[in-house]
Amino acid sequence: MKAAILTVSDKGFRGEREDLGGPLLQQWLAEQGVEITLSRIVADEVDQIAAVLQEWADRQQPELILTTGGTGVSPRDVTPEATMQVLERLLPGFGELMRLESLKITPMAILSRAVAGIRKQSLIINLPGSPGGAVENLAAIWPAVPHAVAKLKGDQSDCAGFGRHS
Repeated sequence: MKAAILTVSDKGFRGEREDLGGPLLQQWLAEQGVEITLSRIVADEVDQIAAVLQEWADRQQPELILTTGGTGVSPRDVTPEATMQVLERLLPGFGELMRLESLKITPMAILSRAVAGIRKQSLIINLPGSPGGAVENLAAIWPAVPHAVAKLKGDQSDCAGFGRHS
């Protein structure tokens, strides 16, 4: 699987803060056998975020695009809005599961507005800006990610066999 990581951070974009989340996600994904083909840092600006997501999904076509940062309730947290602008189909279960699992760690997880969905052949998932939170959230949803990517690529196999009801 090929993946891209977009870090959304005003301070990171200006060089005022080291991006720890992107590299930690890269390391975790590498351990899962995922190849990182693209990474970038952008400011918390809807147009910049949306432009990169659209460019990557439409032209670069990684199977998985992860964003980290900008999913909270601060005025500059606009990643979900930018993501919604480019998604063709919404996958609400990813955000629901991430919030559910994060609530076991912190009551502040309820403030996450992370979304996920599909554009072209890319699965796009918003993750928190906290490096630990980003990896914890990705690990929580990971069992479904390879299957979703396979389906996007045209896999016709049944979803049966993945849970208790198989």
